[in-house]
Amino acid sequence: ETLRRQQPARFGQERFAIGLWVGRSATPNTLEQATEAIRDYKSGRGASPFPLPSCPWCRTHLGPQSLTTEPARKPERVIVGCLDMNCPFAVGNDPPPGRDNPGAQGIPVLFVDDQIYRELPCFIVATVDKLAMLPWRGRTAALFGRAHSRVGRELFGVMDSPAPKKGSKALPHGLLPPDLIVQDELHLIAGPLGTMVGLYETAIEELSAREVGGQRVVPKLLASTATVRRAHQRVRSLFGRASMQVFPPAGIDDSQTFFAHVDDESPGRLYLGVAAPGRALKAVLIRTYIALLGAAQHLFERSDVPREQADAYMTLVGYFNSLRELGGMRRLLEDEIRVRADKEQRERMPLDHEGPHPWLARRSIKYEPVELTSRESTAKIAEAKRHLETTHPAEGHIDVALASNMISVGLDIDRLGLMVIAGQPKTTSEYIQSSSRVGRDVKRPGLVVTVFNLYRPRDRSHYERFAAYHQCFYRFVEATSVTPFSAPALDRGLAGVLVTLARLGNPELLPPDAVQHIDQIRPRALEAIARVAEKAANEVEGRSAEDAARVAEQIERTGKNLLDAWERCVGDSAEGGVRCYSSLEPHKGAALLYTALDADAPTPTSPHAKFAAGTSMRDVEASVHLWKSKKQLIPMEQDDGT
Repeated sequence: ETLRRQQPARFGQERFAIGLWVGRSATPNTLEQATEAIRDYKSGRGASPFPLPSCPWCRTHLGPQSLTTEPARKPERVIVGCLDMNCPFAVGNDPPPGRDNPGAQGIPVLFVDDQIYRELPCFIVATVDKLAMLPWRGRTAALFGRAHSRVGRELFGVMDSPAPKKGSKALPHGLLPPDLIVQDELHLIAGPLGTMVGLYETAIEELSAREVGGQRVVPKLLASTATVRRAHQRVRSLFGRASMQVFPPAGIDDSQTFFAHVDDESPGRLYLGVAAPGRALKAVLIRTYIALLGAAQHLFERSDVPREQADAYMTLVGYFNSLRELGGMRRLLEDEIRVRADKEQRERMPLDHEGPHPWLARRSIKYEPVELTSRESTAKIAEAKRHLETTHPAEGHIDVALASNMISVGLDIDRLGLMVIAGQPKTTSEYIQSSSRVGRDVKRPGLVVTVFNLYRPRDRSHYERFAAYHQCFYRFVEATSVTPFSAPALDRGLAGVLVTLARLGNPELLPPDAVQHIDQIRPRALEAIARVAEKAANEVEGRSAEDAARVAEQIERTGKNLLDAWERCVGDSAEGGVRCYSSLEPHKGAALLYTALDADAPTPTSPHAKFAAGTSMRDVEASVHLWKSKKQLIPMEQDDGT
């Protein structure tokens, strides 16, 4: 962006920006929500809605004065400016305003959905959960280039006005759709989540495809497959790509490629297994925590060990497979472990030994440990990550952090070097990913202590084969299945995909009330169904022609039944009112889409019941509440009178 500002004639007038397109719990989705969050932040009632704590250019901390809205009444954009006036991204250092560069700019990071749809940054960071919002909000069509005009860096489409406004620059062919998709952490896109994502990826590819020289061009896809077994089949099921190339390619020597080589001299990461027959897992964890905390303190106090290396072990990361086990350990950490670690360690010392303990030292730890789990807010998680980067004994440092599988991705803090894993994780890929959070720096070797529960057969098996398993544990990564075109997946996701393709693929069908134009929707929807059927038929490599035809026929039959139900819903509403696509858009009328969690869901026998679509890839089932009855149970009389 700084280079573009210096040479706008060469690199264009539109700024290079990044957009964060995620759920409401992380960032505000509308300008109204953003305005309220900024107001609360400035008054001290809430945290900053901006996801970055500091300026990405000069690292100046961003405070309440960094966030402003324009205009003051009915805001149309949020401006984030650096507070250092010497920074090029301070509001006062913006390029001179003009037709293609109106108003203040600040840091080119967009975090409000409404602003992302209006400006369309060149790079968007999103979660797969957000894809579920495509059929619910017509403005998401802008992400695929559906715009008819622009004013400066702001774009307008059918959802803003049916035709270009006076004085705007017309875009008769819209903009180009995305041409590069980067899917990080592909191993997480598996199971039920991967099944729903694979179904929606059909719509993503279809909306991103374009014709070039009479040929269909789809976006290039880059996926990280570090711990994925049968990656070729996974990619084929998720994205419908029959060909896949591994990068970097394998060389003659398995320890070297053109881009990297295996370093056998660096210390790397050491795995240690701990188990105690006849002892409860909590008792073993208590002794392990006390020993590691005291040993780290002893190492930190030694004069012959560099502080930078010893600091890696002053923060202990505890990993747990369930929140129940984590909660129990938190109570022990606040009470027993904290008290015992602060006492003089004299256990297991020779009777004739004098002086301090040879490898333990007294350790004073904070009362409340930091928790990295899904039950903590996004603001607390971000604050905890910042504190984890603080070295010991500076203010704000962390002694113990308790975490769930949330840390298996995204926790890239080089100073961490010590982890205790309570029980063998459920999958090998999860074990590899979570334990890789420590020992990431060549100067700070990692130590991973896995405490096994010998009463669990799986833990005992891993403990008995500990060395052999860890010497080649990439070989033990399990293969997970993704079935986006199974009957249950189609029941829960095909309606959302069909509405997405029919609505976002045609500008005339974008307005909320266009749901009633079934005569125009049906031809477009039949093309979308054919595309889904084609991908389903080629999902499995080597599938016979008869089997492929049977699968395609089933998809087409299910899709046509959905269209017939759509037509009946429109016919029913024609008698008593109008319909719209979604209840999340400002329009009067009964919504076609509903979620499985809605309290006023339609009856299962009505045609409207077929149009359930979640607002998240995980919310696909109706919830069931259980209440414990306080009434006394009355025995039922049997046939024999008893």
